[in-house]
Amino acid sequence: MRHDKAAMVIDLARGMAASAEGLTINEMASQMGVGRRTAERMRDAVLMLFPQAEEISDPPTKRWRIRGGLSSFEQAPTATEMLELTKAAAGLHASGEPSRAAVLQGLERKIKAAMRSTTLNRMAPDLEALVRAETIAVQAGPRPGADEAVLATIRGAILAEQPLHFIYARPGAEARTRTVTPCGLMFGRANYLVAHVPDADRVQTFRLDRMSSVGTGEGMARPPADFDLSAFATQSFGIYQDQIEDVVLKIAPEAADEARGWRWHPTQTLENQDDGSVLVRFRASGMRELAWHLFSWSGQAQIIQPERLKDVMAEELEKARATIAG
Repeated sequence: MRHDKAAMVIDLARGMAASAEGLTINEMASQMGVGRRTAERMRDAVLMLFPQAEEISDPPTKRWRIRGGLSSFEQAPTATEMLELTKAAAGLHASGEPSRAAVLQGLERKIKAAMRSTTLNRMAPDLEALVRAETIAVQAGPRPGADEAVLATIRGAILAEQPLHFIYARPGAEARTRTVTPCGLMFGRANYLVAHVPDADRVQTFRLDRMSSVGTGEGMARPPADFDLSAFATQSFGIYQDQIEDVVLKIAPEAADEARGWRWHPTQTLENQDDGSVLVRFRASGMRELAWHLFSWSGQAQIIQPERLKDVMAEELEKARATIAG
């Protein structure tokens, strides 16, 4: 039976895993029924797929083997995968989330500790080069922060289905003691607890940096049976949850290509217009955050509807004008 290239590479990997002393290039070529040059290319493919494969010096030649079978080696991380983990931790550090960054760094150390030294040594140069070649652009914005003890308390309450109580202080308002049913956490420009408020019988968000004296209460507290955190998060253009609106924006022809490649909202639809512009439609709440975003389009986004978004944009424009008054 004639094997395709992928199947032949897997067959060679099985042969390397089945050999205690490893295979030479000539032995690979003989087993696979191919020439030496083809065997070398197949060996290189196996080394890429199974980075923990070992090279053994056996003068006057070399051997390659995969110890411990294929199943464990199929789970070995690649340099690219480790790079993304390193970048994710660095991104959390840069955005003011040291405790969450520390969790990822701990995971990275555990993964490296579980890897064979030969694999780690082979990966290290590539990983170091990639880390130097890639970075994260830090954007201006709030540093959300997340107190590790607060996160642990919230997560514990969610798992145990216990009520959560805390003191909540908003700017310009008197601090209040709240008792809620925790439903989940949302991380972004600011970090939020999503919770069901029994007194109001609705789900709302609370900024973590405005919460203090966080603790769990007695009894059971289960989220509403029909609550879905992902669905709740996608209702809004950003984080703030308010009245859901049907939004229609008209993007000018000169910015239409960029708008087509933009992720506005999970419910978005795009309609090309005869004049080269594009209509963007979606259904969401969070008109204030949407208004803030529209400033970044430099007048190339026209609000068609809703009227409330126009009103909010007008309010924000007045506030912006006040910054240059006088």
